[in-house]
Amino acid sequence: MVVYIIKLLVLLPIMAGLIFTALWLYRKYQPALMPGLMKVQQKRSIKMLETLPMGNFAKLAVVEFDGQKILLSVTRGRVERIAAKGGTS
Repeated sequence: MVVYIIKLLVLLPIMAGLIFTALWLYRKYQPALMPGLMKVQQKRSIKMLETLPMGNFAKLAVVEFDGQKILLSVTRGRVERIAAKGGTS
């Protein structure tokens, strides 16, 4: 029983450190923030400008397409246009 508690006290901080490091590395090197991918995204005709979570499964997203900014409501099974700015709607 004592050996089990010693193992637990040693391995628990190691696992917590590994989890923290993995999350930190993921946040630091997210693909959307990498400079090489930003150059590729600038050449595309569709750009994701901003997203805002609205609960567990819904988001508001601002997308730029052909010089027009479009506000979208995104849920699990549906994408709806809420508003458009610039160009023709």
